[in-house]
Amino acid sequence: MKSGPRVYNLFPLLVGSIDRWSAHLPRIADMGFDWVFVNPFHLPGASGSLYAVRDYYRLNASFDDGSGRGADSQIASFAAAAEARGLGVMMDLVVNHTAIDHPWTMEHADWYVRGPDGAVRSPFAVDPDDPRKITVWRDLAEIDYSLRPERDAVIAEWRRLVRHYASLGIRGFRCDAAYKVPASVWAAAAAAAREIRPDAVFAAETLGCRPHEVEALAGAGLDFLFNSSRWWDFRQGWLLDQYERYRRIAPSIAFPESHDTNRLAADLAAQGVTDAVAIEAAYRMRYLFAAVFSTGIMIPIGYEYGFRRSLHVVSTRPADWEEPRFDLGPFLAEVNALKAAMPVLNEEGPQERLVVGDGDTTVLVRRDSGFAACVVTAVNPDPGRSTTIDLHAIAEAVGTREELREITPGARPFKPESGSTASIPPFGARLFQTSTTRPASG
Repeated sequence: MKSGPRVYNLFPLLVGSIDRWSAHLPRIADMGFDWVFVNPFHLPGASGSLYAVRDYYRLNASFDDGSGRGADSQIASFAAAAEARGLGVMMDLVVNHTAIDHPWTMEHADWYVRGPDGAVRSPFAVDPDDPRKITVWRDLAEIDYSLRPERDAVIAEWRRLVRHYASLGIRGFRCDAAYKVPASVWAAAAAAAREIRPDAVFAAETLGCRPHEVEALAGAGLDFLFNSSRWWDFRQGWLLDQYERYRRIAPSIAFPESHDTNRLAADLAAQGVTDAVAIEAAYRMRYLFAAVFSTGIMIPIGYEYGFRRSLHVVSTRPADWEEPRFDLGPFLAEVNALKAAMPVLNEEGPQERLVVGDGDTTVLVRRDSGFAACVVTAVNPDPGRSTTIDLHAIAEAVGTREELREITPGARPFKPESGSTASIPPFGARLFQTSTTRPASG
């Protein structure tokens, strides 16, 4: 069985120099992660943004360990230290754009998109829910991938880049703004990396884009997509529709928060949830749901501690490290161990929502591709009251004569509270396993 990636995002601006990155590796491994993803560590342009790369082969001064060694040596040492802990290193592959002040804008002016006035165009994003909302990143310069001779030179540059970092021990690449780059470009980059590392993994950032943009990535050689489950309210049908539509392109990676989002604690505060017990329960529930919903799982540094400050690609510094409000490390380790051990949680098989009882509890059924086994997740997204599920009704809907066996990390041996019922606490989730004989209905 090939396990889905369990990714820990070590945001470098919060940690500091590369020697400090390595200090986090033991606890990342102890929590059961098998990948450590690091945002761009390259020399940035004048804006200072990690994603405004001015030189892909020089190190951001904030991350230099002061040893006098070159960037390659420092990166290779970190990759080796991670591998010694059973962790693959994943880097950001930013090829949709460069910094607006990258030397290429002068040396290779024909590599960039130009506006009507001849100036280099900055990339932008359109809100899929409101086309009037357009975000323009003016510190960036957009690469031109239109079909013309210069395109081959650009692709050759990216192939050289991934070969370089694969040779230093990097074996994973997060494809930034993947939907803005043609599938053939990603395919060329992936093929080049796999010349050095046949096991190289490419994971596409596809958030905030339209379905046809994701589907255009089919055949790009991508191993995973990042999905949008973080924004699900546990009620609407769009997430399962998206899951079914995209799983045929590549399996997905879920996350309860990321460097691009608010912290979960901030979202909870906006909902009026300030009780410490409720906040920790929400963190546990959201992680368990993400781990079970998708083949892969990712969290940013600080999630395990309930950090509240968002990560910022320009201004975050090590001084922003917060006092932990809790430590979910042991819980995350349990969830990750469970996930790694269950084949059904490491493939993008059919998934459905069951309509049972009063519908207050969200019940998801995830099956393996052969419909031989399934996992049932019962989630109560209400912060103020418990809900109840009927296990017999769920077993009947799933299509099994077996009893549902509870496998919730940290749970005591399951005993029905009243006959065949089980309660789900506020911001709670319970996990059950059974074999199945037919698809669910309802």
